[in-house]
Amino acid sequence: MNSLKVTLLMLVLMALFMGVGYLVGGQGGMMIAFVLASVMNFVSYWFSDKMVLKMFRAKEVSEADHPLLFRVVNRVATQAMIPVPKVYIVPSRAPNAFATGRNVEHAAVAASQGLLEILDEEELEGVIGHEIAHICNKDMLIGTVAATFAGAVGILSSFARWGAIFGGYGSDDRRGGGIGLLVAAIVAPLVAIIIQTAISRQREYKADAEGGRITGKHLPLASALEKLHRSPVRLNLDSRPGAANLLIISPLSGRGFTNLFSTHPPVDKRIARLKELSAQSL
Repeated sequence: MNSLKVTLLMLVLMALFMGVGYLVGGQGGMMIAFVLASVMNFVSYWFSDKMVLKMFRAKEVSEADHPLLFRVVNRVATQAMIPVPKVYIVPSRAPNAFATGRNVEHAAVAASQGLLEILDEEELEGVIGHEIAHICNKDMLIGTVAATFAGAVGILSSFARWGAIFGGYGSDDRRGGGIGLLVAAIVAPLVAIIIQTAISRQREYKADAEGGRITGKHLPLASALEKLHRSPVRLNLDSRPGAANLLIISPLSGRGFTNLFSTHPPVDKRIARLKELSAQSL
């Protein structure tokens, strides 16, 4: 999915948010939703990195604390020709990693203690390449904004459900009455989640490919994904499912119909694509 398609999906998500605001509160509700959307965009842009790092209890570390991780991050950042991001370690045995930051000048890469224990240096370089690719593409900012909108649509939908129960919003026929509230309460949050996860899945494919191009470690990244996928330790670094889209591999991946709500593509498909890209680069 190219940048234009992602932009269009983000616009649809914002329009959905304002549409639910209209169904719940008419023109006044739509204006309030617009103001909230603007505030959420501002907060997400300037403070998303701090919020994400605090959410995962990540601790900034120095080169003396973990020379291998620093060496790999510096090498990959140099290959990508970007400033070296700040380095964090998450005190968890769950093997996973993530990146955050609004741009390459304000970026951070975090790896869990569990991930550092099970990957060799080449596999770690593949993972860091994936995360550096996210930073270069501003994917984490996009993902944070998308998750914020999806959550806000869910909150407005809760208001719509209470309005339907108590009959507080249904009298305005121009807003669709009961049908409008039904859309706001049930359909809108499902659509918001599907859009959010569609954005996330396509960005993961792109980061795999771009990270492999930066480092030349397509196969080590595939090996790392296989290890993380088969890890006996639960992958989620945080108890909240909404944080799953930030990680390199999601503990919530699904198949079939449930894949509509998965923030990541199936691991076997990611591995297959990486092997194809490795063969093409020979």
